[in-house]
Amino acid sequence: MSNVINEIEARHKREEALGAFQVGDTVDVHVQIREGEKERVQIFTGTVIKIQGGSSIRATFTVRRIVAGEGVERTFPFHSPIILAVEVRRKGKVRRSRLFYLRDRIGKATRIKERRGDDPRLAKKAAAEEPQVEEAVEAPADEPEIAESEESSAGV
Repeated sequence: MSNVINEIEARHKREEALGAFQVGDTVDVHVQIREGEKERVQIFTGTVIKIQGGSSIRATFTVRRIVAGEGVERTFPFHSPIILAVEVRRKGKVRRSRLFYLRDRIGKATRIKERRGDDPRLAKKAAAEEPQVEEAVEAPADEPEIAESEESSAGV
C-alpha cells in the first residue's frame, strides 16, 4: 500500500526547488490566478511565519502580511503547480520555528531583524559578475609564480 502512495507522491512532486527560504524571511510568492478564461500572475508579499511538512508532498509554508491594517495569512503547498516562484526579498533573523506571536502585533512591532552577510540581492549580483572576474585574474604564463611560503619566509 505504501508503494502506491510513494509512486503517486513522486509523480506530483515539484522537480525544481522553489528557492531557499526560511521562517522569518520576507518573500514574494508568484501565484498563477485563473479568472474565467484569463490567467495572470499575482504576487503575494509577506513574512514566512511557518514551514511544516518537511520534505513530503504535503509540505506547506504560511506567509503573513498586513493589508489595510488587517493581518492576512495565506498557506501555500510547496508542490502546488500554481506557485510559479518564490523570491526572497529580505532574510530574517529569528530564533523560533513558528512566528505566531506576530499575529498579536501591529505596526513597527512586527519588524524582524535582518540576517547580515547573506543578502539574496547581493548574491545574485555577485553570481552575475563572477565570470568576468575570473577572466581578468589570470596570470601571464611567462612570469614564474612564487609560492606564498617563500615570500613570507624571505621577508622575515
